[in-house]
Amino acid sequence: MNYSETAPDERGATQAVQESGEESTPLLGRRGNTENGGTSSALKFILMCGFNSFVADWVYEGSRSILGPYLLLLGADALAISVISGFGEFLGYALRLISGRSADRTGLYWPITIAGYILQMVAVPLLSLARSWQVAGILIILERVGKATRSPPLKAMLSHAAKSMGFGWAFGIHEAMDQIGALFGPLFVALLLKVKHENYQFTFAMLAAPAVVMLLGVAVARLVYPHPENLESESPVQDTDKLPRVFWIYLLASSLVGAGFADFPVMAYKFRRTGDLSDEFIPVVYAISMAVAGAGSLAFGRLFDRFGLNLLALLTLIAAAYAPLVFLGRGHTLGIIGSCFWGLGTGVHESIIPAAVAPMVGPGRRASAYGLFTAIYGVSWFLGSTVIGLLFNRWMPAVVIFSVGLQLAAIPLIVYASRLISQSRASTGTEEEPFLEPSDI
Repeated sequence: MNYSETAPDERGATQAVQESGEESTPLLGRRGNTENGGTSSALKFILMCGFNSFVADWVYEGSRSILGPYLLLLGADALAISVISGFGEFLGYALRLISGRSADRTGLYWPITIAGYILQMVAVPLLSLARSWQVAGILIILERVGKATRSPPLKAMLSHAAKSMGFGWAFGIHEAMDQIGALFGPLFVALLLKVKHENYQFTFAMLAAPAVVMLLGVAVARLVYPHPENLESESPVQDTDKLPRVFWIYLLASSLVGAGFADFPVMAYKFRRTGDLSDEFIPVVYAISMAVAGAGSLAFGRLFDRFGLNLLALLTLIAAAYAPLVFLGRGHTLGIIGSCFWGLGTGVHESIIPAAVAPMVGPGRRASAYGLFTAIYGVSWFLGSTVIGLLFNRWMPAVVIFSVGLQLAAIPLIVYASRLISQSRASTGTEEEPFLEPSDI
């Protein structure tokens, strides 16, 4: 069943109410009238998906915390690591355009999501069998392809539940649970490396256990909530073939932020090459970064529902401090502090940035919108990662200039997008999110 076709009568009723002059309910924080119990059922769905993300991140974030040293051990250099990471992120975002459109057109949200999770959970343990950095690189990229496959339909399903709770708060809860997994995964990996004396193959193989738990969890979620679209009532934003102007401005700003944000494997490579952090401590620092990201997701998600995109502008400015601390700083103290700023930025990217997209489009086009948004975002990330890798081998201060410069350039665009939203609200005299008004397209 296609989500865009699930409740035409409800949307028609919504239009009739609006045309009659009755006061409408604010979009953020509105409770959905659903067959499953409204906000309570929505929260249960968010928590169930959050648990699955917790275990999934245990697996792939645990592996990502040691990819830099592992690729170095297999013979890769900084450029190869950066290209693998960047190209993996590129596919991990670019292919979302296809999976998002496919989900909206076919209505196969759960099957596409499950297929992506299976690919991710299989690719990571297979890294234990890699005997060259090229083979490992292919598996790393396949894991990202799995995430690309499942991300847009999953976010679309989450958005149905998020509407009754507040988009920022709901996405923040989900991302916080996600980041808890990203915290425990690297710690689990660090413990295995310590016990097994840096046996990377054994460590990757052991990640098969939580991978199996994750796949069982997503199967249960599918059985309990076969139609998550029922968690959302009527939407004031009507489905249309066009996307609003504010969406494109916001996309440009987010792409600049992504292009200026380094991948952790490159940071880990720098820590190891300079001796700032030991092999065993690098996963711990990554775990600390994920803890910062998770805590930030909860706090910032709630604040986002109140302050909107202006909060994103401020957090982008703060997170940009990671670059000089990581790439110009020496010693473990600056490395840890810089990684915490990087973790803060990661939390913003994974919670606030996607939360802001959801109310911009109608329910039947959210997977496509997320796919388009993250596809362009991913291209920018890939290009930025490649440039960072090239600059890394030539002049380290150039990495900082490039990273900080792009993120600072995004801030005026974010502020402008926020102003457009405020003007659109003022023109309608409501607190709704009227992004699809004809004057704004």
